[in-house]
Amino acid sequence: QSDGLEIEAVLQSLGSSFDAPFGDTNRPNKQFYQMIEDFRETLEVFPLSPSDTVEAHRICVCVRKRPLNNKEVTKKEIDVVTIPGNGTLLVHEPKQKVDLTKYLDNQVFHFDYSFDESSTNDLVYRFTAKPLVQTIFDGGMATCFAYGQTGSGKTHTMGGDFSGKSQNSSKGIYALAAQDVFTLLKQRRYSSQDLCPYVTFFEIYNGKVFDLLNKKATLRVLEDEKQQVQVVGLQEMYVSCAEDVIKMIEMGSACRTSGQTSANANSSRSHAILQVILRRRNQLHGKFSLVDLAGNERGTDVSSNDRQTLAETAEINRSLLALKECIRSLGMDSQHIPFRMSKLTQVLRDSFIGENSRTCMIAMVSPGMASCDYTLNTLRYADRYTQTHEWIVSILLLIFSGNCFLCILFLQLKLALKNNLACEQNNLNSQETQYKVSVQ
Repeated sequence: QSDGLEIEAVLQSLGSSFDAPFGDTNRPNKQFYQMIEDFRETLEVFPLSPSDTVEAHRICVCVRKRPLNNKEVTKKEIDVVTIPGNGTLLVHEPKQKVDLTKYLDNQVFHFDYSFDESSTNDLVYRFTAKPLVQTIFDGGMATCFAYGQTGSGKTHTMGGDFSGKSQNSSKGIYALAAQDVFTLLKQRRYSSQDLCPYVTFFEIYNGKVFDLLNKKATLRVLEDEKQQVQVVGLQEMYVSCAEDVIKMIEMGSACRTSGQTSANANSSRSHAILQVILRRRNQLHGKFSLVDLAGNERGTDVSSNDRQTLAETAEINRSLLALKECIRSLGMDSQHIPFRMSKLTQVLRDSFIGENSRTCMIAMVSPGMASCDYTLNTLRYADRYTQTHEWIVSILLLIFSGNCFLCILFLQLKLALKNNLACEQNNLNSQETQYKVSVQ
């Protein structure tokens, strides 16, 4: 018995270096941790590699899981997200029955690509933004944006790796896309087309637009006589190499609005939009919009914060809802796209419309058990885009097969889903009204 106590004391002194169930007796939620580990042992894992084929999508939806951060490791937070590969993601939601029996609700989500915690920015870029670079050389519009909870790694993915508080902007999707643009510009087939590259960098904060490359000057968003959206006063900076773009990214990121929330001490509270524009004889040839969206949070989680944070949260949620509605309408080939619902969708209007336009969404998730609700909300938000395409393809297959009965049944199910989504939107609108009332 004394020998056993000595062994246990040694194991406890080693701390987190032992993850065996008997090695860390002080781990919170130890039972859930063991259940998740047992479940993972039954899975086959197929991690994404650079040699895998990159498929062409008009609307591509991906998900990226970040590793547990130092704060979560110190608290011995449980990792509740598993990515087996092939675009699949699992969330092991801890639950408890009425009789206090603990169990896992293993929820499965499917996306075009799924990136685990070991994936680098280079790998994520290869399957997300890199295929879109060619679009702007073909005279089209491309958009890539990162969406997710505050602290889930959006700015890390788009802006670059962090080393302490300093950021290496050359390792983010912003800079990687710029490098590929200049690589293509040097090719013979494009060097003779007289294409000139320009960069704009601005943010949308509380429904207002600010130029990050011009001392945060306030800008106006108007429509011209051709019903084209114009950001009046936005400076387009000519760039001659990728290093020029990186310098502008660093300069603009330093000016970006940030604040403290319940989830992150230094949270980005604005949508940052970097645009790489190609002009030919002063006429727009192509545009690539790279968007680092503000972190989404529920109003109930910031109720203890001040009036400014409440107003920020209400505006962020409203713009993200508008973005979801626009992309859903695009996926369903709707005649009406509600771009005027927010400044964000209004500014990105010309990046979405047109036959030669492509969009990629990177949903960022935090793996910790404390962030489980946020993670599920993010995944459901992103999963709606995938569901939209599945509805369309399934209906077409039923029509072509001549099975009218199943087609009618399928349409009835779709109508039921539409009614549920309408109820969800009404709930979100009522929450937004409550936020505004609280602020007032």
